[in-house]
Amino acid sequence: MTDRTPDRVALDRRTYLQAAGAAALGVSGLAGCVGRATGTLATAVTDQPADIGDFESLVVTVEGIWLGPEGAESGAEGNETDDGDADGAGDGADGNETDDGSDVDDEEDGGEPSGREYHEFDEPQEADLVRLQNGETQLIDERELSLGTYRFLQLDVSNVEGTLEDGDEAQVDRPGNAPLTFNAEFEVRENTRTVFTADFAPVRRGNGRYLLRPVPSGIEVDYEETDGGSGDGNETDGTDESDE
Repeated sequence: MTDRTPDRVALDRRTYLQAAGAAALGVSGLAGCVGRATGTLATAVTDQPADIGDFESLVVTVEGIWLGPEGAESGAEGNETDDGDADGAGDGADGNETDDGSDVDDEEDGGEPSGREYHEFDEPQEADLVRLQNGETQLIDERELSLGTYRFLQLDVSNVEGTLEDGDEAQVDRPGNAPLTFNAEFEVRENTRTVFTADFAPVRRGNGRYLLRPVPSGIEVDYEETDGGSGDGNETDGTDESDE
C-alpha cells in the first residue's frame, strides 16, 4: 500500500488539473459569448404582377445577399428612373435602371462598392416568380447576425431562366448585371426575427426582352418576437419598411 501512495497522489493531482483546465476552458468559452448578442434575419422574395402574366415560368437563382450597414455603398446610385415609369414599368417598378432604359454596371466604372457585407448561401436558392404572386412569398435564407441597422439589402442573382406562355424562351436581363438593390432601412434586433421581403418583377421592354427590376413600394419588413414573451411569438410591428 505504501509503495502505491505516491502514484495515487500523482494520479489524483493529474485528474484535478485536467478537471480544473476543462472548467477554465468552459468559463472562457462562456465569457466569449457574453455581450455578443445576435438577432435573426430572414430573407424572402415575392413578385408584383407587372408582366409576369407573359410567363409560364420565371426561375431566379439567388446565391447570396449583400447587406449595407451605416456608411456602406450599394453601387446602385444613379441607376434609377426619373419618373418611375420607364418601359411601362409603372410607379412601383423603379429602382435599378437609368432614365434612358440602358443598363449600367457601376461596379465596372467605380470599382467594388465599399462597406457591404456579403453572406453566401450554403446552396443556391431557386424561386419561380410565377408561383409567387398574390401575396405568396418564399423564404430563401435565414441566419443569425450581429445587432445593428442596415440601409439596404441586395440579392446576388446568378441566373434567370424564363419560359413564355407560348413555350418560347424569354431573355430576361438584370440591371447592368448588378445585384438587385432594395433600399429599405431595417434593423437586426435581439430576440427578434426580422423578415425582409424583397419584391421584384419582370418588365417587358420595347425590343421584346424583359428586365428584372426591384419594386420599392412592395418591400416589407416585419419584426417577430422570438423570446417567448407575450403573444404567440409572431407579432409584427408592421409592413412596408416598418420601424419603431
